[in-house]
Amino acid sequence: MDFELTADQREIQNLTRELAEAEIVPNASAWDREHRFPDELLPKLAELGLMGVCVPEEYGGAGADFLSYILVLEELSRADAGVGVTLSVHTSATTLPILAFGTEEQRSRFVPPLARGEQLGAFALTESSSGSDAASLRTTAAAVDDGWKLNGSKQWITNGSRAGTFVLFARTDPRTEGARGISCFVLDALHVRVTREEEKLGLNSSTTSDLVLEDVHVETDRLLHDEGRGFRVAMATLDGGRIGIAAQALGIAQAAYDVARKYAQERVQFGRPIADFQAIQWKLADMATEIDAARLLTYRAAWLKQQGRSHTAEGAKAKLFTSEMARRQTAEAIQILGGYGYTKEFPVERYYRDAKITEIYEGTSEIQRLVIARSILGQQSSEVAPTPQGTHP
Repeated sequence: MDFELTADQREIQNLTRELAEAEIVPNASAWDREHRFPDELLPKLAELGLMGVCVPEEYGGAGADFLSYILVLEELSRADAGVGVTLSVHTSATTLPILAFGTEEQRSRFVPPLARGEQLGAFALTESSSGSDAASLRTTAAAVDDGWKLNGSKQWITNGSRAGTFVLFARTDPRTEGARGISCFVLDALHVRVTREEEKLGLNSSTTSDLVLEDVHVETDRLLHDEGRGFRVAMATLDGGRIGIAAQALGIAQAAYDVARKYAQERVQFGRPIADFQAIQWKLADMATEIDAARLLTYRAAWLKQQGRSHTAEGAKAKLFTSEMARRQTAEAIQILGGYGYTKEFPVERYYRDAKITEIYEGTSEIQRLVIARSILGQQSSEVAPTPQGTHP
């Protein structure tokens, strides 16, 4: 086993870290306070090729591997998790499924603008009555002579009010229930209407929207993959997307650890730095150990995906462990900082708020345990498949 990053991977990691330190870290607290989406940042990400880092060059991307993309998400989320999830949904949940399931015409048409950062992507699966049970979605797509007519609504759509391209799911066969009869479509911003912007606990630099579709007509070439097999697209997309959320949680936890470690070395109580006290040392030791374990789980899942090997259970394990670790360890960072940790003078309270959602979207922790249990018991997935509930997708 080789645990070293390649020279190319290290270069991409360092490039992203430099951008994050220069453009994101100084602004992240203000974006959080103002609940402001940093529109001005996206062209800078695009200029460095980060909007399509793992997209092949022939489709406008940087041509790097999937692990490089995970490194990018980790570094961006270390600076601001809202920026991390914006890129995660754009890439994992929009660009990559079009690459994987689209026709050559669809790939050539839709992917380059996404990879070059000319369009932002969104993934529209969740509805008010279908979260973890996404197969119960009610949005419909009725066949008409020259295409499809869509009606329905979507909830908690990350990037919803900024996206130009949507991967959206609707029921094309009203005679069926569950996963059968669901199809996937590629839509434009003009096809959807934003009805609400969500107020959230954290991730305030990302946008989360409710959408409605009212007699939206699209041509036949907007159908992604086969009719009635859209749920397969959703499940395959989430398998990879969960690795991205693990990277996001990893970045949050690393940021919290960095602040806590530095503070412990500088804060003096009883005549010496609090890092000299065993109670603080043990907290830092546990944080460092769990972050290392989470990183190994996440990188392994990313490596399996880029090798084209099965990664459903491995992605679920990475997402489950890393998200719960981030929630625990951001709380420990606040504890180490004491009263300062509870104030906005330090960023750890923001890390704590941002970490919680990683246990919910792209499949709750309970759903991840279901995925893992099915894998170790050799059970087939049912129609009530592991799907997201929460603010994204």
